Amino acid sequence: MLVIRTATLDDLDPLYDLIAASTYGLTTLKISKDQLQERLEESEFAFRRKPKRPSGQPYVFVMEDQTLGKLVGTCAIYSKVGGFEPFYSYRIETTLQSSEALNVTKEVAVLHLVKEHDGPTEIGSLYLDPNYRGSGHGRLLSLCRFLFIAAFPDRFDKEVIAEMRGVVDAEGKSPFWEAIGRHFFDVEFPKAETMTTVSKNFIADLMPKHPLYVTLLPPAAQATIGRVHPQTEPALALLKQEGFEHRNLIDIFDGGPVVHCARDRIRSVRDSGVGRVEKIEEAVESEPFLVANQRDAGFRCCLGTLQLLTTDPPSSRDVEAGASVAIDRVTALSLGIKIGDSVRYVTPKAT
Repeated sequence: MLVIRTATLDDLDPLYDLIAASTYGLTTLKISKDQLQERLEESEFAFRRKPKRPSGQPYVFVMEDQTLGKLVGTCAIYSKVGGFEPFYSYRIETTLQSSEALNVTKEVAVLHLVKEHDGPTEIGSLYLDPNYRGSGHGRLLSLCRFLFIAAFPDRFDKEVIAEMRGVVDAEGKSPFWEAIGRHFFDVEFPKAETMTTVSKNFIADLMPKHPLYVTLLPPAAQATIGRVHPQTEPALALLKQEGFEHRNLIDIFDGGPVVHCARDRIRSVRDSGVGRVEKIEEAVESEPFLVANQRDAGFRCCLGTLQLLTTDPPSSRDVEAGASVAIDRVTALSLGIKIGDSVRYVTPKAT
């Protein structure tokens, strides 16, 4: 059984070993062990407290193979981007330029640097052990975050984004970075993405402030704008199924797309239900559901079976009056659930 749970400081060593295998372009995972420890400390504190509004707290989750007692994946939610260190991106704007004398009309794409101090919630830092990819495990790891957001919406902004990994080769070469960033920072792409985990001051110091005309970039760089790394295509497809859209923002380093969705319009948030556990049985006949307990610091989520025992469940927001449900014993044990507890559930895919 694979279970996603809140990360703790006890996960420091195995989690650091896990993310050390991540490849170029996963910027938020290119951190030192001390940085990871600090992130886990901040995350533990965030899960325990009851914030009235998002202020940049990280919520870190890990996926554990309970059979082996092994960490095999991780993901995170950052309650708000910006703040003390702004969130940077490029906005793509297209204009028409014409000349009557030449009888020419051209559509010109321009990159404008965006600096945001009061940004949305961001999901990110997702990494899954290659041996566990496939069979829906990556989907479970990604969607668990939305069940947590649905359970505790006040902790998060009304808008959610995801920065998708752009095109970077196995040697860490990014055509977009080579065309722009390298000329101003004079470092390789892997060094630049590592620097952002320490401080973003160098971006304000060196990044060009004026608009950049896309047509002046090399063809290889133009071809990668708004595109994702081949290994990221399934993650992008999943988020699109959840309601995320590309709104012409791209990453300033590798040109990967930044996708957006209103928090309450995300499918797994909008369509999730809440139920009070009335029965725990050896087996329950049903299609698989993503099922999570309703705890903050002890949040756990897994794929399990769940049966509605009431035919007309009320709104998922009405926790006290939620539908009565039956769940199987393995799911109950994995989530630490007993009769009388409430669970939040959603189908793994849109129906």
